[in-house]
Amino acid sequence: MKLNYKITGIDCPNCAAKLERKLGKIDGVQLAALNFLTSKLLIEGEDEKESEILAAVEKLVAKMEPDAVLKKLN
Repeated sequence: MKLNYKITGIDCPNCAAKLERKLGKIDGVQLAALNFLTSKLLIEGEDEKESEILAAVEKLVAKMEPDAVLKKLN
């Protein structure tokens, strides 16, 4: 499963790197890649855990970056 997002509202590359590391530790996530310059987030994970991963991603982003906005891309 691959989830692509546009994420806005992250102020610094260091914050983006920290968020990327935490996203990669979510159960079922195989890859989390956040590009600060393009504001794109890619999450790859186990298909059967897609809904749990999606919920965990949204919760973590809201907790770590309250001003960030996630928008799902195709």
